[in-house]
Amino acid sequence: MSEFKNLKVEVADGIATLAISRPAALNALNSETLDELNVCLNEIEANDDIKVVILTGGPDKKDNAFKSFVAGADIAEMVNFTAPEARAFGIKASAPFFKLMNMRQVTIAAVNGFALGGGCEIAMACDIRIASDNAVFGQPECGLGIIPGFGGTQRLARLVGMGRAKEMIFTCDNIDANEAYRIGLVNKVVAKEELMPTAKAMAAKIISKGSYAVSVAKAAINNGYDMDIKNAVEMEANLFGVVNDTHDKKEGMGAFLEKRKADLTDF
Repeated sequence: MSEFKNLKVEVADGIATLAISRPAALNALNSETLDELNVCLNEIEANDDIKVVILTGGPDKKDNAFKSFVAGADIAEMVNFTAPEARAFGIKASAPFFKLMNMRQVTIAAVNGFALGGGCEIAMACDIRIASDNAVFGQPECGLGIIPGFGGTQRLARLVGMGRAKEMIFTCDNIDANEAYRIGLVNKVVAKEELMPTAKAMAAKIISKGSYAVSVAKAAINNGYDMDIKNAVEMEANLFGVVNDTHDKKEGMGAFLEKRKADLTDF
């Protein structure tokens, strides 16, 4: 892996733990960090040994690991943006955000504190979200005279429904982890000390399944979500055919019939 100024990356047991680390800015996303994320995720996707990515936030300058996941986009950088500069900033963010959404590896956001603005948006770009019980989510942009610019108006509505998304974005009200779970924004809420163990346990469970099949299932879900049901089911049938001509299919079904543990190696 490359060396990064604003990211910390650890790889072990098929899991890449990727921490956004800007302690003095509560891990706010600036242009440099977005560029680093794009490079890092490209390197991860090319690595066959990595099956799951856990995205989290590094500790603050007082070494509090549960202060902030990502506090938002960097207002200090944005304050003097012109319209073209703001648009370019949003487009810059879309590259790593879409990478989290579409890369063959499963992406899990382990949200450890403030997930506001761009922080909520980058968590929503991941496949799965697990929150510590002190996590806080929100889209405060309208209160700053702007709108969410990293996909918030689109991904939030798809996750929690249009009505709740409009309420969060129009009022700029933050919600706690339990409310985020209730409305379907996060998959699970755990005690702070259980956040990373829970994320890693889920990652290990996913890795124990057929990694190639999981990656194809991820593509099927993503690509079919906005299709009409007839074309989406036809696409699924095509991909079902693809995975039936793999080593893992033969090994997985053979192991099932022979009552033994499968050795699934495709990716």
